[in-house]
Amino acid sequence: MGIEDEEQQYNSSSIAAPLIQAKSFSSSDDDDDDDGDVDDDVGSLGHHQIIRTGNIWNGAAHIITGVIGAGVLSLAWSIGQLGWIAGPLAIIAFAAITFVSTFLLCDCYRYRHRRCSSYTEAVRLYLGKKWEYVSVVLVMVNLFGTGIAYVITSASSASAIMKSNCYHKKGHEADCSYGKTLYMLLFGVVQIFMSQIPDFHNMAWLSIIAAIMSFAYAFIGFGLGFAKVIENGTIKGSITGVPASNMADKLWLAFQALGDIAFAYPYAIILLEIQDTLKSPPAENKTMKKASMVAIFVTTFFYLCCGCFGYAAFGNDTPGNLLTGFGFYEPFWLIDFANACIVLHLVGGYQIYSQPVFSVVEKWFIRKFPDSAFVNNFHTVKIPLLPPVQLNSLRLCFRTAYVLSTTGLAMLFPYFNQVLGVLGALNFWPLAIYFPVEMYFIQRKIVAWSRKWIVLRTFSFFCFLVTVVGLIGSLEGLVTAKLS
Repeated sequence: MGIEDEEQQYNSSSIAAPLIQAKSFSSSDDDDDDDGDVDDDVGSLGHHQIIRTGNIWNGAAHIITGVIGAGVLSLAWSIGQLGWIAGPLAIIAFAAITFVSTFLLCDCYRYRHRRCSSYTEAVRLYLGKKWEYVSVVLVMVNLFGTGIAYVITSASSASAIMKSNCYHKKGHEADCSYGKTLYMLLFGVVQIFMSQIPDFHNMAWLSIIAAIMSFAYAFIGFGLGFAKVIENGTIKGSITGVPASNMADKLWLAFQALGDIAFAYPYAIILLEIQDTLKSPPAENKTMKKASMVAIFVTTFFYLCCGCFGYAAFGNDTPGNLLTGFGFYEPFWLIDFANACIVLHLVGGYQIYSQPVFSVVEKWFIRKFPDSAFVNNFHTVKIPLLPPVQLNSLRLCFRTAYVLSTTGLAMLFPYFNQVLGVLGALNFWPLAIYFPVEMYFIQRKIVAWSRKWIVLRTFSFFCFLVTVVGLIGSLEGLVTAKLS
């Protein structure tokens, strides 16, 4: 292995890609954001060029990778807490809400034809710096928290593979217990290497692989639940859901279930990064809306199938995680394969939710330290039998520290359903609803107290109430789990 120093400044390196994208303008001052004739797929600064080649299928793959993840595995439990009527209706309602908020945010991608390459940049341009600071905190917390959730889920799936083999050899009543710490550490090591992928423009291949994996384990979860219902000869569960010892506990669990469903859907915080990879014409908002329609339809289908058949198969005994809670034991090899697919999917899913963090931090360092060799210089590392690899000191140190921090906190709070509920509630209203609605008002010049203004304000307030109850229930569950 040889190392050659290359004095490449940030204007010719891939670390500057997000900055270049954010500074790409069209020559028109027209405010019509649906103008598909403006084609600035190639952004330039110095000798560096970013060529946007994404299409509807790349966009849908990114979305599915980011959406169908840890959340789908908790939906059978969530339906169990809400019951046969409220559970499926809640999933459909959250799909509709996500559909509306996504369409609003897609239209906010261009600010007077200036590309908003990230969620926080869009908030700054539309709402000002004060709200940008608020959005940065919320976005970073949610992206960071999602990384923690994915570490927990990957470790649960890896542990479930070992348990499945143990139960197959020793019987279903055997004491097959395996810790998760080692698997969290292994997942963290993999992510240290994967985090050196420069940005979204270089990870379409990873999203496609991850999306295939998510389809695979979602199909398996649906198939196993369907087979279990046939084997039982009856549909388990009730209209009111799993009973609790008292009304207060029932409400806590129902609120937590809403938080879990809320976690399973929104992808607002990564939407603009995905949209920034799309070529034009046609206009990016039109392509992104089509990609979102495809992705939301697909995810809702799988969510209903996995959630409903999981609850129908196990009723009051529905596990918190459909594929790691061991409602299913056989065929053990299929359980192993499904959990392996989950781990592989989460390798890509972790990166989908980490790249925006990397972009924001690295852009800040580039602006603050334009002459720093640590921040801007790249080094070529030549590995035998592999293409040369470009490494940057800032990227290597910061991204490694980020992975280590998410892994460490996952070890401290390894509570699957409670963590998902808290993250879902925190993410749902402020980021998926409030900011998109407010930016849309400005982008479309919606007059106060007009019919559209009243409808969207009512929509936002309703979603705020959902966030409050989901957050309360999930925090109560997290504290209870930690103290018990």
